[in-house]
Amino acid sequence: MAEAQNLPVGSTTAGSVAVAAESTVATRMSAPPSFDVADFPVPHGREEEWRFTPLDRLKGLHDGTAKADGALKAEIDAPDGVTVESAGRDDKRIGKAGTPVDRIAAQAFSSFEKATVVSVPKEQVLDQPVRVTLHGEGGTTFGHTVFDIGAFAEAVIVIDHTGDAVRAANVDFLVGDGAKVTVVSVQDWDDTAVHVSQHNALVGRDATFKSVVVTFGGDVVRIHPRVNYAGPGGEAELLGLYFTDAGQHQEHRLLVDHNVPHCKSNVVYKGALQGDDAHAVWIGDVLIEAAAEGTDTYEMNRNLVLTDGARVDSVPNLEIETGEIVGAGHASATGRFDDEQLFYLMARGIPQVEARRLVVRGFFAELVQQIGVKDIEERLIAKIETELEATV
Repeated sequence: MAEAQNLPVGSTTAGSVAVAAESTVATRMSAPPSFDVADFPVPHGREEEWRFTPLDRLKGLHDGTAKADGALKAEIDAPDGVTVESAGRDDKRIGKAGTPVDRIAAQAFSSFEKATVVSVPKEQVLDQPVRVTLHGEGGTTFGHTVFDIGAFAEAVIVIDHTGDAVRAANVDFLVGDGAKVTVVSVQDWDDTAVHVSQHNALVGRDATFKSVVVTFGGDVVRIHPRVNYAGPGGEAELLGLYFTDAGQHQEHRLLVDHNVPHCKSNVVYKGALQGDDAHAVWIGDVLIEAAAEGTDTYEMNRNLVLTDGARVDSVPNLEIETGEIVGAGHASATGRFDDEQLFYLMARGIPQVEARRLVVRGFFAELVQQIGVKDIEERLIAKIETELEATV
């Protein structure tokens, strides 16, 4: 089922449901997944996975002309017991969570010198988050990071991106059996930055994985979270929040591949847009393979357009290859302010400007409160307030 309401001019919402599909989500890509950049043709913008992306603003990441000439200051603050090490491309943990599915991800894999591996021992429950701070200092950089979470461990991981950079990276999450992991990835780049990243999560038996992707900064940001399961009973929750300003392109493309029985997934992404040529793209793909009986999944995208001149492309897709499921569905809606909500607040003496801000705060509150890291929640609320001062 696809849901759309109050679509402004310049916005699109589309969805598809395929039952017993002969092709999978992966076949919509222009080339099969591969670690070798030579296996991917240079995109020209007409491919399904690139048709919304402004290739001319990617600073050469997509065609091989970008060279690793930049600097990125990386800091990792980890609780006791967590190990941080460098590893070569031959380390068995690297690439285990997923394979690059487009040319930029393959370029990033082919270009990094050493991967960073952050490991949480089995059964360890961290009392503080693992904090990774990446601050761009100009130029182009490539990277690969692996978070290896042992069986029955519990961890919160915060990845914070700031500064100016042209950045292409792969980030892997190996979630052991029975483990509980929350990942918060914040894109708060300078307005000139370009960031393209593929996130791969392999969720173990009876494990729980929560991903929270927050995007504010950058000229072009394209994040590709992907989840598959290593055993039954796994649960994945993918949450996202983005605030797209004039001229920015923010793109989030998700895939949840239900490849084993009795797993769950829930996807909720919300965005607000303001200013001329603000462009947000959300692609939500969920595949339920024939072997994935007992699957329970739902995905939803909501967008709030605050000014004229902004554009949203929201496309939920659901492919089902077995009828033995608990439930599956998707929804997408894009619209302006709810006049009834504004009327309700103003009728109680709240000025219009403050009423509009309250509506936006309420729109995002559900997701912000689920982050679970107080200082990050407070920072995001403050950032939303700053964005609202420009328009609302």
